[in-house]
Amino acid sequence: MFNEICIYEAKIEMQDEIETLMKEVAEFYLSQPGVVDVKYIKRTHRQEDFKSVKEGRPPIRLTRWVGKVTYILHWTLENEEAHARVSKLGLEQFYKRWNRCLTTMPKILLGENIV
Repeated sequence: MFNEICIYEAKIEMQDEIETLMKEVAEFYLSQPGVVDVKYIKRTHRQEDFKSVKEGRPPIRLTRWVGKVTYILHWTLENEEAHARVSKLGLEQFYKRWNRCLTTMPKILLGENIV
């Protein structure tokens, strides 16, 4: 399996638009051959500190955003060829709308499953 994890920083005032767009993109990706799974995640919590993790305390819910809202895409594909093909199609169809919502270019991590 081949994976992409993408970290997006969106403009606060564009939350509704980007979340609507994410639903459209996920549906589009899932309709393509070679795509196994698509998940978009909104950062809604943070850890207080490492000590709180060691003690098993729950994370803290974010109550406001300063300057940006962070989203994460995790999608799984059969192989890197499928990733290249579907990424190209996605950019052709959605790039302008994505770009309007973001504060900076996304950070993209690519790799194969270990387990």
